[in-house]
Amino acid sequence: MYDTIIIGSGPAGLSAAVYAARARLDAVVLEKAAMSGGQMVFTDQVDNYLGLNGKSGFELAMAFREHAEAAGATFQEADVKEIQKTEEGFVVLTEAGEQLQTKTVVLATGAIHRHLGVPGEAELAARGVSYCATCDGAFFRNRIATVAGGGDTALSDALYLSRLCEKVYLVHRRDTLRGNK
Repeated sequence: MYDTIIIGSGPAGLSAAVYAARARLDAVVLEKAAMSGGQMVFTDQVDNYLGLNGKSGFELAMAFREHAEAAGATFQEADVKEIQKTEEGFVVLTEAGEQLQTKTVVLATGAIHRHLGVPGEAELAARGVSYCATCDGAFFRNRIATVAGGGDTALSDALYLSRLCEKVYLVHRRDTLRGNK
């Protein structure tokens, strides 16, 4: 019976792992992929995080993982299939058939970007194709950029980039924008 199981090893999961280890909790981080860091791993350059100017997302992810390991966090590669509530806490079921018992669960599963599925998108991710205008907008300063979408995030990103870029194209598939006025 673990004190806590942390599902996800991105920045939130790794931060939770550091705090759990420092509190001397019997905890384990379950990570789907063999590498910690979540989406951050795919960020080419991080220059909007104080003190890390010029570091890659991969380097930052490895530093976060090393910090968690140094604090005493333990990791297990597992794909979580289901979480069941019990009288004692929870049972976490994995795709491999394991049943892990725990008093608490921290869900730090992160998010995924919605991809367009256009040719070249995967090959050019972090090499011109970006999913975060605030994170990567400075790399497009004085250049022409395109934002895909008509919702709140796309509209906010287009407005943000309009202050940095020479020109911004907003491409969407509907007749009207869906974002808030």
